[in-house]
Parts: sequence; structure tokens; C-alpha cells
Amino acid sequence: MDERTNDPPPRETSGERHAARGVGARLVRPPYRNALVLLAIAIPLAALFVASYSVVLGRPMPRDIPAGIVGDARVQPEVVSQLESATGGALVFRTFGSVSAVRSALGDQSIYAALVLTPDHSQLLLSSASGVSVSRVLHQAADQVSQQMPRPLEIIDVHPLPPSDPQGLVSFYVTLGATILGFLSMFQLRAHAAQLSLREWLAFLVVLAVLGGLALAVVVGPLLGALPAPFAEVWVAASLEIAASALFTSAMLVLFGTLAIIPTWVLFIVMGNTSSGGAVAIPLLPGFFAFVGRYLPPGATVNILHAASYFPSAQRSEPFLVLAVWILGAAVALLVSARLRRRGPTGQ
Repeated sequence: MDERTNDPPPRETSGERHAARGVGARLVRPPYRNALVLLAIAIPLAALFVASYSVVLGRPMPRDIPAGIVGDARVQPEVVSQLESATGGALVFRTFGSVSAVRSALGDQSIYAALVLTPDHSQLLLSSASGVSVSRVLHQAADQVSQQMPRPLEIIDVHPLPPSDPQGLVSFYVTLGATILGFLSMFQLRAHAAQLSLREWLAFLVVLAVLGGLALAVVVGPLLGALPAPFAEVWVAASLEIAASALFTSAMLVLFGTLAIIPTWVLFIVMGNTSSGGAVAIPLLPGFFAFVGRYLPPGATVNILHAASYFPSAQRSEPFLVLAVWILGAAVALLVSARLRRRGPTGQ
């Protein structure tokens, strides 16, 4: 027969209560409280980073891919319809009068692919340098179409990527490195050089942008030969990205202190780099990211480096203008906020 006891539960001793109160009091003291705040910020930011890259870059879907067509689609209607079906209706065709005209459009990156149709032959012209991820999707779709046709669809890559950058990712790597160098240096500067005046801070920022851009240009240019772009253009683009990232971070440090990591990380890493088109081409990104990418510093920097490397005659002024606006806007925000808050990025 089991014996049951009605003994009351053990009572918490005064020493245990004191210890519990001691732990709670310790956690609200600055060193421990700051550590908990750091964890509360770092973990969600890391999770947001993984989520954005997994959803935006890990699940590319073709959307509104600009394409050209030469010849009468009625000659081989099954080629056009089956290619559209294989891409989920993502191709947006424009008619060109000649093969030379459509090749010119591929050369200035206004289209990503082109169909050349004749009564007895069909070609799909691709441009891997415009976006290797798009070319891969279209190549797979063309293979599906060829299996259903009496004559296979001939695939020609008119702008292939070089062996030094077979995936077209070096522009993205340079941009990511410049972004991280810009904002991380500002946080380190705040932590280890709090005596700097605002003028000295800005002078250091300029030196960082110039020398950091130079170092990145040397690495991917003369040292590794990874990016076939003019050295000066890589230097300028990387320096502008560093400056934009560093100035924005500096303004956020004045406004929010150490919490500046939140807007900086979200804008430059979570949104900026995912939407830049460097890892996944713009036509494969979700609509919002495809739209904002060209107006954020990382997207502008990727565009400059990409055009300088593979389409030098098609270099546009828009990405330079985007970077200039961000740099000027961040500098004005820094100076105005420092004056209104009566403190610099160091918190002094």
C-alpha cells in the first residue's frame, strides 16, 4: 500500500529570495543590461538577414524579363508560345527589325534575350553578362522547348562571362565589402576614438573611403584579375559606396547612438544588397525589391561595376547620381542632426 504524505512544499528561504533579487538587480545594471540589449538587437537582425536572403535570393522567380524578337512570330508560333509557357509568361517581347539591332539592344542591356525566327531555323540569343541567373532560367526553358520541337532551338550566348568571374558575382562582393567596411568602421571609431571632433571624424571618413576603395580595387584588379573593369572606375565606385555607408551610419549614430545599427543594417544589408541585382538579376527579384534596388547605394554601385566590366559603352549616369544624392543627403543629415542634438557621432 502506497504511503502518501501531506507535507507542504519546501518554502523558499530568505537566502534564495535574496539571491533571486540579486540576479534581477544585476541584470538591470549597465554592463548586463547593455549585453541583453545587444542580444535583443543582434539576434533579430541576424534572423532578418537570413530570412530576406532566403526569400528574395533563394527563391528567384522570373518576372517581366525584357526580350527581343526578330522575324515574324507567325512563322514559328509554337516556339514563341512554348518558350513563354516554359518561363511562366515572364517574357516581355519587343520587335526589332534586324539581328544587328537586337544585338545592339543586348549590348546596352535594354533586353536580356532575343528570339531570331526564320521559316526553317530559330535562335535564342542570351547575355550571361547581363544576368547569369536570368540566362540560366532561359537556357533551361529553351532546353524544354527543344525537346518538343522537330528542330532544336539554337542557343547562343552573345555576351558570356569570363573565367575570372563565371557567375558574375565579383561586383556584388566588392559592393558588399565596401558597405560593411563603411558602416563597421564608424561603429569601431565610436568605440575606440571617442575624442574625435566632428571635423576630425569627417576627415577620417574621407581617408577611409579613398584608401578603402583603393584597396578593394587593387584586390579585384591587379592582384586577382577578378573584375575586367578599368581600375579607376572600380576605385571610384567602391569609394563612393564606402562614403555613402559611412555617412549614413554617422548620421544614425548622432540620432540613435548605438541603436544606429538597426536602420543601417536594414537599409544597406537587408534591403540594399538583396535588391542590388548582384547576386540575383533584377527580373528574378520580387517586385518591391526590383523597384527599390536601383535607388539604393548598393544597387547603384553594382550597376556601375557591372557596366564598367562588361558593357563599358553602356555605362549610365543614373547610378552615379544615386550615390551622389545619398552621400550629399547623409552628409547634410549628419551636420544638421549634430547641430540640433549638440553632439557628434562619437556621442560626445
